[in-house]
Formats: sequence, C-alpha cells, structure tokens
Amino acid sequence: MTLRIGCIADDFTGGTDVAAAFRRAGLRTALVFGTPDATTALPADCDAAVVALKSRSTPADEAVADSLAAQRWLWAEGAAQVYFKYCSTFDSTPDGNIGPVTDALMDAAGAAVTLHCPASPPNGRTVYQGHLFVHDQLLSDSPLRHHPLNPMTDAALVRLLSAQTPHQVALIDWATVRQGAEAVRDALVTHQQAGVQHVIADAVTDEDLAVIGAAALELPVVGGAAGLAEGLGHAYPATGPAAAGPLPRDGRAAVLAGSCSARTLEQIAQFYASGLPSLHLDVLAAATGRDVTAEALAWYDEQDPELPVLIYASASPEELAAVQAQLGVAEAAAQVEDLLGTLAAHLVERGVRRLLVAGGETSGAVTTALGIRAVLVGEEADPGVPWTYADTPSGDLALMLKSGNFGAPDLFTRALHAPAQEPK
Repeated sequence: MTLRIGCIADDFTGGTDVAAAFRRAGLRTALVFGTPDATTALPADCDAAVVALKSRSTPADEAVADSLAAQRWLWAEGAAQVYFKYCSTFDSTPDGNIGPVTDALMDAAGAAVTLHCPASPPNGRTVYQGHLFVHDQLLSDSPLRHHPLNPMTDAALVRLLSAQTPHQVALIDWATVRQGAEAVRDALVTHQQAGVQHVIADAVTDEDLAVIGAAALELPVVGGAAGLAEGLGHAYPATGPAAAGPLPRDGRAAVLAGSCSARTLEQIAQFYASGLPSLHLDVLAAATGRDVTAEALAWYDEQDPELPVLIYASASPEELAAVQAQLGVAEAAAQVEDLLGTLAAHLVERGVRRLLVAGGETSGAVTTALGIRAVLVGEEADPGVPWTYADTPSGDLALMLKSGNFGAPDLFTRALHAPAQEPK
C-alpha cells in the first residue's frame, strides 16, 4: 500500500497527538521515533506515517537538518505531502524553530506557499483574527507564558512567525474560512501572487479545520497542530482498518512524569489523592551523585503489583525555578530525562506492560532508552492521548505518550487503574 501522507512532528508527544488525529480521520497510522534511516521499517499497510523528532527546542540548524532527513525518508516511502506538526501553543522563539524548519521543507519541496493553523478546539486552542487563544485566554495571558523552555508572551501569530522567517506572512481570517474550501484556496492564490509564502488561517471549530484541510490538500508542505492534521486526513480516503491490537492483559502498570505543566501537576495530584503509590524524584540529589535510580527501584519493588505506580520529577514553577537556578536549565532537563529514561528501561524489565509517560522531552528519553523506533497507533484515552503498541525484548508493551498539557485531571488513574480492556 502506498503511503498517503507523511508527517514530521517536533517532539515525541506531539507525534503521538498528530498520529491519533490521523487515526481519527480513518487512516491506519504508524509513529516513528527519531530520525529514520534505511533500516527503519513501517508496520504493514499504513496510510500515514509520523516521524517524531526532538527538534522543538534544539538549535535551529539541527532542527532543520533532522527535519530534512525525515522529509527525504517520507518521500522515499511514497508520501507526496508532508505535514509539519508543531505544538498547538506555537512553542517557539524569535529564532525558530517553526519558521526555519518550514522554510527548509518548502525549499526542498519547491513549494511557493504554505498554510499554518495551530488550532486544536478539543484542547481549547483556537485562532481568531490571527491571535491564538487557550480556552478563553490569549496565549500570552495563559499559563504558557511561564513555559520553562519557550515562554509564550505574544499571541499574534503573524507577528510571531514573521520574526522567524525572511518571507512575508499573511492571514486568512475566519470570515473567509466560513465561506468554504474554495474561498480558502482562492485566498491562498491571492496571497501567493502577492509574494506571501506563509499564510496563517483562523479556525474556531473542527468544521473550520475540515474546510482548511480540504483547501490544503494539494500543498506539498502544510504546518499546524493535530487539529488541522485531522481535517487534512479526512480529505484522504481511508483504504483499510485503522484499528490496533488490545492492551496487554498481563503485567504491571506505571506512570513516569517529567512535565511541569499545570495539567500534569493536576494529574499527579489526583493520582496521589486516590491513594495510589507515588514517588517524587530528587533531581538535585541525583545531580550530586546520589543513586536516586536505585532508591526509586527499591521503592517500586515494595509496592503492590496489582496497583499502578507513579514516579515523577515534575515540579511547581517555583520548585522548578529553584532547581534550574542551581543546575542551569539544560542540566536540569538532562537530569530529568536521564533519570526517567533509565527508570523506564528497568520497569519494563521488571514486567511493566502498560506505561504512561507525561512530557515531550521525557517521552523522547523513554522511547530512546527502550530502543523503540516505531509503534502502531491505537485507541485514545483522551483527545490527543492514544495508546500505542510496540515490541520490546521484554515483551509486548502498551505505551501512552502524553503531552504535558493534555488529558483530563483523572487520566492517570482512569487509564491505568481499571483492568485492561480491548479497544472499542
């Protein structure tokens, strides 16, 4: 079967989110972790393939190089269109990486114009008059203004993207989107003729995203969050079943959390309040040489095997700031990734068969530590939070990679505490 669409995601949980969106659109979807090479194999009969990179916060030249390598691999697999997936909160800096990566993908594809829309209405992200909202707040007024790596202090997308590219950026407003796909296509042509290369589109509802997706079907490169990916996916006819296998019925369940987002902190608090086993990792102690990993594994071995456990390095903004003040931002993040990646490998060796991971960088560390290169995407527990299925040397593994801000407050307990059921 020929691959219908390829996607490059700038972090691992973003890759999971967009893969779930393609699956909701009826496409059988595979998720590949890290830059693929000639030995990377897709599961059979895939309509869509998502390459999840760790390029959101890397230097722009590295992000560009990795994204171009992924684009070449997707082309070799048969994808005629490439979707660049970034966060629905447009996580970026004045130097990139959204602008530089999109420019490079377009140059390689010979594309004259592209369309962007980070809206994801089920997760409260909408775009109106070119401004990005998080529920009823402008992005710049939301908790994302305190993001530890990319604090978002401006909600004006045309202005944000213009700072990252030498090319013109323009807007297709909501009134035009509401007129339908033909009106959006006409607006794209008008902007292209005026020398515009990047076009932001307003979207308030999923119906808006379906319109934009239909209008963007012929573009070689499109950019946005998972919402537009689903709208685009609906424009591609499915060719086979999208279902993946059932959750493992044997083995233990665990959560590893590194995200410091407000929603992940809520989920940790709810798990703890439910009386389930929880352990907070001392990142500063690990940095000074204490064997925090061995301590965590000894604690894990003492827990009731019938109960899911939570091991987390997540912290409040104040606690995070204190750790970063002592270690530096990069070293603090590296300590968390190393701790949780190492723990993931040990937990799977000890029989964990359902593993939920919170945080994009944490998810990258975990999949790398487990040696997982590709998974098949299954049922969602919450919008944008699906189970995926992988083979490991220790056995089959159901893996959930959760973006920090995604999922209901009770996701951890709901996804893991109930007996595993076959997907509906």
